[in-house]
Amino acid sequence: METRRENAVLCCVALFSFWASSSALLSPKGVNFEVQALMGIKASLEDPHGVLDNWDSDAADPCSWDMVTCSDDKLVIGLGTPSQNLSGILSPNIGNLINLQIVLLQNNNISGRIPPELGRLPKLQTLDLSNNFFTGEIPPFLAHLKSLQYLRLNNNSLSGAIPSPLANMTQLAFLDLSFNNFSAPVPRLLAKTFNLLGNQMICATGKEQDCNGTTAMPLSYSFNNAHNSETSRRLNDKKIALAIGTSLGSVCILILGFGFLLWWRRRHNQQMFFNVNEQHHGEVLLGNLKRFQFRELQIATNNFSSKNIIGKGGFGNVYKGYIQDGTVVAVKRLKDGNAVGGEIQFQTEVEMISLAVHRNLLRLYGFCMTATERLLVYPYMSNGSVASRLKAKPALDWGTRKSIALGAARGLLYLHEQCDPKIIHRDVKAANILLDEYCEPVVGDFGWAKLLDHQDSHITTAVRGTVGHIAPEYLSTGQSSEKTDVFGFGILLLELITGQRALELGKTANQKGAMLDWVTKIHQEKKLDTLVDKDLENNYDRIELEEMVRVALLCTQYLSSHRPKMSEVVRMLEGDGLVEKWEASQRAEAMRSRANELSSSERYSDLTDDSSLLVQAMELSGPRRISK
Repeated sequence: METRRENAVLCCVALFSFWASSSALLSPKGVNFEVQALMGIKASLEDPHGVLDNWDSDAADPCSWDMVTCSDDKLVIGLGTPSQNLSGILSPNIGNLINLQIVLLQNNNISGRIPPELGRLPKLQTLDLSNNFFTGEIPPFLAHLKSLQYLRLNNNSLSGAIPSPLANMTQLAFLDLSFNNFSAPVPRLLAKTFNLLGNQMICATGKEQDCNGTTAMPLSYSFNNAHNSETSRRLNDKKIALAIGTSLGSVCILILGFGFLLWWRRRHNQQMFFNVNEQHHGEVLLGNLKRFQFRELQIATNNFSSKNIIGKGGFGNVYKGYIQDGTVVAVKRLKDGNAVGGEIQFQTEVEMISLAVHRNLLRLYGFCMTATERLLVYPYMSNGSVASRLKAKPALDWGTRKSIALGAARGLLYLHEQCDPKIIHRDVKAANILLDEYCEPVVGDFGWAKLLDHQDSHITTAVRGTVGHIAPEYLSTGQSSEKTDVFGFGILLLELITGQRALELGKTANQKGAMLDWVTKIHQEKKLDTLVDKDLENNYDRIELEEMVRVALLCTQYLSSHRPKMSEVVRMLEGDGLVEKWEASQRAEAMRSRANELSSSERYSDLTDDSSLLVQAMELSGPRRISK
């Protein structure tokens, strides 16, 4: 009887816990607190492009909203609206989003003071408010953010002294306060990398001491020794010399011990890890990323069994895996871990990649790094790639194909125009657009694309991409830009329309000329029905079909300067501006044809013969370098 009573009590406790956790975010009126907070933020901002239009106060949760990222538990962990021309002020309501890990509001026109309520976000790891019009002082409460690693407030109109508590944030890896109006005194900053340039009252010329740099000083160093007397210095000289001698001896012993440990572990075929605490599997080192142990991923993928391979690419294989908590993940094992780069370079690149947060970009979940291995861990996409779904049954319906095109375009738009630094994918194709359980598209495999400053040009020593998707200027000169991705996106649209991969489509067109010339001819002859995937039968909108073909042809124009930007592509797919853009393109083409007929040798020739390239769908990849 007593046992039954105890079981009943336990059941009640369990049910109450479940109810409490599920309703923890609800107000007494049943409204989600995070929805309320985000609606408060929206109300204080001017949104000229309507990027926040789908934020709805009646929503049960905000996880489907644009510019909002949620965790698996449907908690808001990311807010990113960079480069959207937002103005107004940043509402104090942001302090109620207590699960926020990333806030990216850079390159807008937001003004007013930085709300001190940001100091109430215990999990915040990345805060970027750069290139806005914020005024006033830095709230000292920001120093309460013990998880903050990346802070950018540069290019605003902030003033006053830099709060001394900010100097105590030893966990900061990056701090940029440049180009504001800060005044002295300036605390000694402990961030690993910091920048104070452009503050006329403290760094007028940029040559002043401690205006920027990388700190290498021990965190235990005391900065209050300026008033030590000469007598004390002399008295301490002998102690310092003795301490140095003792330290050197200790270092030698440690080196010998570490060398023995390395030999012993190598002999026992165990992996050495960089900076990994063996007892803390979930140690977070970079932003919101989890650092995995190699052994964890071995177990998760059944020792990287070939049966678990779900994808192959130029950089390595992708494996399906189950981590300890049961979460299904996709593990990309890079082909040559030693060639990827050193520890610092790898961590820097992974950190920057993790800052690209958008609902149509594949989120990086974590990583693993050993002396010989580099692995990236992503959420598992249950519907695979667009390329695989186009071949599967039942066929993707026309509405889903349109949705995939628009979602992929929005993801690329974010990489090109809203991400800082911008990212160029260089291999846009159906195989790199993944689908979640609801067939929502996410752009994948952008992790090793070069990260570029806005003014960088980039020449590569080897071309990365897939035959049939490579823009002509990239194939011939190795020079890529955002317009390289636009070309690949145009080919992706043709893949969605036809249900065929580019090389297959090129082979079909081979008897009739180059693929794009063939599509153009079909469009001119108004025979677009011959392009459509036979599996669609007649279940598609012919007006929408013509619009999508036109967008594809605009994106794949021979000269990169004639192609639209991804922001224009998104608007055209949404039904805005296509007619004007198409007519302008046709007028320009007619003028060019009259002025100078291109010779056949200058035209882009698709690689669509019956060679091994076609059979193997060869990927061109390899080491790349940016020429300075």
